[in-house]
Amino acid sequence: MKNDKIIDKLNILLADYQIYYQNLRGFHWNIQGKHFFQLHDKFEELYTDSAQKIDDIAERILTIEGKPLHSFKDYIETSTIKAKKNIHDGEGAVSSIIDDLKNILDLEREIKEMASEASDDGTEDLMSDFIDEQEKTLWMMKAWMK
Repeated sequence: MKNDKIIDKLNILLADYQIYYQNLRGFHWNIQGKHFFQLHDKFEELYTDSAQKIDDIAERILTIEGKPLHSFKDYIETSTIKAKKNIHDGEGAVSSIIDDLKNILDLEREIKEMASEASDDGTEDLMSDFIDEQEKTLWMMKAWMK
């Protein structure tokens, strides 16, 4: 069942999620301002969800006979998402989340399509679940920004 192209893309997604997760932790720890309570809780919800997705992605890579990346050096070198630093305001953090989610969703859609073509139902289903949930999160983040 091994499909090296899908494994490579899943490892990019894994790296993206690791950086996204750490960005969310930073936002959670450092948020300031009038939306502190609301965003502090939301960022925790998002990073907790991301931690589960990280595990799901790594396990999927193993299931299809691949090897998941597992060092921060690999994540930083592989990720299409950049680490964010010194963001303390709600608008800056939410804007960053919107940008990161757009990138993640694009990659998940690409992986879903590749999995469909390869008859890899498990990966396709996993991406479908992620996409459904994240489209809603993206909508909510955009609505918050207005």
